[in-house]
Formats: sequence, C-alpha cells, structure tokens
Amino acid sequence: MRLETIRNEDDGLRWFAVQTRHHHEKRIAERLQQVEIETFLPVHRSVHRWKNGVNAELELPLFPCYLFTRIKDAQRLSLVRQPGVIGIAASNSSPTPIGDDEISRLRLVAEQVKAQPHPYLSVGERVRIIAGPLAGMEGILTRKKHELRVVISIEIIMRSVTVEISEFEIEPMRSRSAS
Repeated sequence: MRLETIRNEDDGLRWFAVQTRHHHEKRIAERLQQVEIETFLPVHRSVHRWKNGVNAELELPLFPCYLFTRIKDAQRLSLVRQPGVIGIAASNSSPTPIGDDEISRLRLVAEQVKAQPHPYLSVGERVRIIAGPLAGMEGILTRKKHELRVVISIEIIMRSVTVEISEFEIEPMRSRSAS
C-alpha cells in the first residue's frame, strides 16, 4: 500500500473532484474512461416512483454533480473543456488534489456500506428538525464533544435550550432569498 502511494506521487497523477452539470456525471465518466482517464463515480441505489405509479430502482450519484478523476496537472485544462464539466473543486484559487487514501475510503463507503446522500451541515447553520417529537421546530446547529445539538430559542421569553439530535433528524434551512 505504501509503495503504491509513492508510485502514484511519482507518476504525477492526482485525484481531483470534478463538478459537472446536473445529471451529466455518468456520461462524463464514460467519456473520460474512453480516453483512458481513471474516474471514480460513487453511486447509491434508490427506488423512485414515477407519476404513472411504476417503481424503478435507480443508480444515482452519491455526490450529485460531482465525480472524481485521476489526472496530471497538464490535463486539467483539457478536462474542464469537456462538455458538461463545470470545473475542478478548489479550496483556494487553484484546484485542490485529494489524497489516494481519501479516495480509497470513499470507495470503501460506496462499495461496502449502504450510503445515502445527506445535505451538508455545518455548526452555526440554521436547521429545521424533520423527525421525532420536536419535528417542525427550528434552531441553530452546535456540537458538544462528539454530539450534535440544536439550540432552540423561545424569543418571547428570550430563553434557549439545547437538545441532542441525530444528523438524520435535521435538514438545513433554505435562505429566505431563495424561497
């Protein structure tokens, strides 16, 4: 494993997250594989009910509008020129590579664990509780040690309480301007 990591660094190939147009992930992955560019598109199975009542099991991207590709720096420009590609994910002004070990962990999650997409949540974000006895209430997401909590405020008496909650019982609130 260690030798493989060293070899990958020496050949100049690095993993990048590629942002795509909505519903173009599979087509772009196929096109890149045809020109012998290594890609990784983690997927999950989902049952969809069509309007006519027919149920179908679909294979959908685990990260909608993203796929991962292993390329050399010199290939980045030709990659973003591909139809349907929006860009390469960056944490600063230049595209940010992803480590081989992180891709290996993603492969493990995608292939061996029943993973489902979930909205990204960050501490300090306003959330709505969608399940359990507090469903419908809104608050601010916090973290205490390893536990997620939601601070619920009662404005009329200017008091707040914090409740422990599972990440699967909350969803991010849309901004008022988007509504």
